[in-house]
Amino acid sequence: MPRPVTENEVEQFLQSKLNMQLATIDDEGYPLVQPVWFLYDKESGRIFTGTQKTTKKVQSIRKNPDRVYFSIDDENYPYKGVKGRATARISEDIEKNLPIINEISVKYLGALEHPLAKMLIDNARNGTEVVIELTPRFLSAWDFGKAM
Repeated sequence: MPRPVTENEVEQFLQSKLNMQLATIDDEGYPLVQPVWFLYDKESGRIFTGTQKTTKKVQSIRKNPDRVYFSIDDENYPYKGVKGRATARISEDIEKNLPIINEISVKYLGALEHPLAKMLIDNARNGTEVVIELTPRFLSAWDFGKAM
């Protein structure tokens, strides 16, 4: 078994450029799992992602904001990751959302000038892109590179 992962190691891992698998519950009670880009805010301990406000994940979160799970893992050996349960909140506040969408775009695309970044920012400006704010209620982390 690997040695325990420290809080600092979790925080460093959450800065990675991996996708997060976001799981919600659909209208029929089934899991809805979708990969998303994310931004971890160390100061608040929250995780943010952007999406179109008409998506199934937004609809599911509006109905069940306390039934959200997430997983971020590196599929390359030595396997490591962080998963957990969270409470989610949808932000439609354009002024609050724009800096988050900007940071996510730079993290994954490298620059705000990228065509996809421009589209995401325009969508945030016109209110069609919202931000999902996750407040983790439980975290579990693993790192098989720390095997004894």
